Amino acid sequence: MSDFNDIPITDDGIKLGQFLKLADLVESGAEAKQVLSGGVVRVNGDVETRRGRQLERGDVVSLGAKSARVGGEREWS
Repeated sequence: MSDFNDIPITDDGIKLGQFLKLADLVESGAEAKQVLSGGVVRVNGDVETRRGRQLERGDVVSLGAKSARVGGEREWS
């Protein structure tokens, strides 16, 4: 069972700071910078502090009890 949401992206990858906002794990870029510098963000289980870290589909980002996975393409309707 997965405890995370799949967050669709349209490109091949996305920067971690952008993904944190897209996945609603943080509300702003300033908050993303703060949590990253605090060492509380994990990517695939490893602590990550680089806002510019490039994520790929399938990567799982966790912040506290919340997690989100970089998913497939967004369906536009």
